[in-house]
Amino acid sequence: MAEDKGKRDSLQMNRKGCQINNGFVQNEDNLEQDPDPGSSQDNPQPSTAGIDGSREPNVQRIQPYAGMPKEVLFQFSGQARYRLPREILFWLTIASVLVLIGATVALTVISPKCLDWWQEGPMYQIYPRSFRDSDKDGNGDLKGECLERVQERARMSDKHIWFQLSRTRVGKYTDYYIWHDCTHEDGTTIPPNNWLSVYGNSSWHFDEVRNQCYFHQFKKEQPDLNFRNPDVQEEIKEIIQFWLAKGVDGFSFDAVKFLLEATHLRDEIQINKTQNPDTVTHYSELYHDFTTTQVGMHNIVQGFRQIMDQYSREPGRYRFMGTEAYAESIDRTMLYYGLPFIQEADFPFNNYLTMLDTLSGNSVYEVITSWMENMPEGKWPNWMIGGPDSSRLTSRLGNAYVNMMNMLLFTLPGTPITYYGEEIGMGDILASNLNESYDINTLLSKSPMQWDNSSNAGFSEANHTWLPISSDYHTVNVEVQKTQPRSALKLYQELSLLHANELILNRGWFCHLRNDSHCVVYTRELDGIDKVFIVVLNFGESTLLNLQEMISDLPVRLRITLSTNSTYKGSEVDTSGIYLNKGEGLILQHNTKNLLHHRTAFRDRCFVSNRACYSSVLDILYTLC
Repeated sequence: MAEDKGKRDSLQMNRKGCQINNGFVQNEDNLEQDPDPGSSQDNPQPSTAGIDGSREPNVQRIQPYAGMPKEVLFQFSGQARYRLPREILFWLTIASVLVLIGATVALTVISPKCLDWWQEGPMYQIYPRSFRDSDKDGNGDLKGECLERVQERARMSDKHIWFQLSRTRVGKYTDYYIWHDCTHEDGTTIPPNNWLSVYGNSSWHFDEVRNQCYFHQFKKEQPDLNFRNPDVQEEIKEIIQFWLAKGVDGFSFDAVKFLLEATHLRDEIQINKTQNPDTVTHYSELYHDFTTTQVGMHNIVQGFRQIMDQYSREPGRYRFMGTEAYAESIDRTMLYYGLPFIQEADFPFNNYLTMLDTLSGNSVYEVITSWMENMPEGKWPNWMIGGPDSSRLTSRLGNAYVNMMNMLLFTLPGTPITYYGEEIGMGDILASNLNESYDINTLLSKSPMQWDNSSNAGFSEANHTWLPISSDYHTVNVEVQKTQPRSALKLYQELSLLHANELILNRGWFCHLRNDSHCVVYTRELDGIDKVFIVVLNFGESTLLNLQEMISDLPVRLRITLSTNSTYKGSEVDTSGIYLNKGEGLILQHNTKNLLHHRTAFRDRCFVSNRACYSSVLDILYTLC
């Protein structure tokens, strides 16, 4: 009994004089520490027995160390000196995340939409049959594996399989085209009405196989599809999808106003009501209220847009859609942008400058302001000075205006569109020996591209080209102008580079300063950039211009950034008297913080498509100006 009692006393003494480590080796320094002088051996600190019967350590008298059991560490974690730093770090982390999220949302909200590829730089429009001949047959082509499919799917003529099936009334193809009964006796056709082809004479042609007349708005070899037939619309949508799946970046839909015609067959009204109806054979002699811009036409175009949107979901692969609205009134043209909640074309092609047969500051200004004032808010403008269906600039207006009109394109807000050859000043060909069935007047601006001064201007190695080469190709070609410091091509390249590198030109405000019978003067500026471009273009005879009368705080001298006369580049002009020759243009640089679009006097004379401001500190664009 005495031995048992001695063991119990010994165990009790050991429990009072040491710390329990629950089976782990404790730091020797802790084991050898003297008891707290303020403590009493007779009044030891109370402890609580653990589940295993052992007592928990006094966490006030030891420090945490590597290897300590988690049950003990949990007791330390509740102490203020450990809990508070942990909570502070936690809430700092939460706050940092919230700040980052808020900053990201704020930047997203205030950042303007990035310009897409079709907005950033110029578009280059070609006529494929005249651009480059790779197979030496005298016809330009699209080199690659897709050429055969392009010819198979895109050629819509009276040779197409659809038309052959329609004229023999095969299944669904029976109504793929516009067919109507007509009288045909002894080689003479009496059409259903007085509707005329764009190229003149009746738009109805008798087909002996079907024994009916079919409708064609253009040549008789181009029968019009019946777009009121749902099967036809599906066929066209499948063709669009085919090429989008191949990777094309978009479509330009020409002549969309001709997609539908009235279901009735009433005669169209004559311009001159006293004219003998039998002599009305020219397209311009009728109002075309029943054969153009019919109700439902925009619904079809919007259907095309929906297909584009489906293929635009891939990041970085926006599919552009343009429409041709040639000779439409400005209000009708603007409808091709779509409605507030219904997207249609990214833009209808602006060919109003191509319709000017004479130039003046006033006429050019009217074209510019007409588009800007009528364009729906937030939409994107575009400008072109030529195209396949109009006479080329040099033939229409003369060589003196080539450089200045290209300067106009690249300094107006929006997308500049260049018809192939305009960058070197190509002109129309002469109307002789054109072995084509199309209207001769539509071919004059489609002559082969003039690449160099070799045979056929480098367009083709064939013995004969589908259209003759222009007689000036020895001097007006790409290779020659590459070596000429004052060529149209050199200035075009400099203008393109300036447009690409200057936010002011591709995103900034347009502010009109003055126009008269000679000149158009305007500025390009952007909030956050202290540099302003002043563009001065002279469409009339030689003139003297005083810029200080237009801008009150203008310096006496300004530097020329670009000129249609390359010898002036980098020099300075006296802003109180700038002398300009006919067809001469200048881009001047003016440094100021007092931008015109903030001034009350200019508020109604300034325009911007997508408002943005630049922060030089953060090097970003934002919208909260």
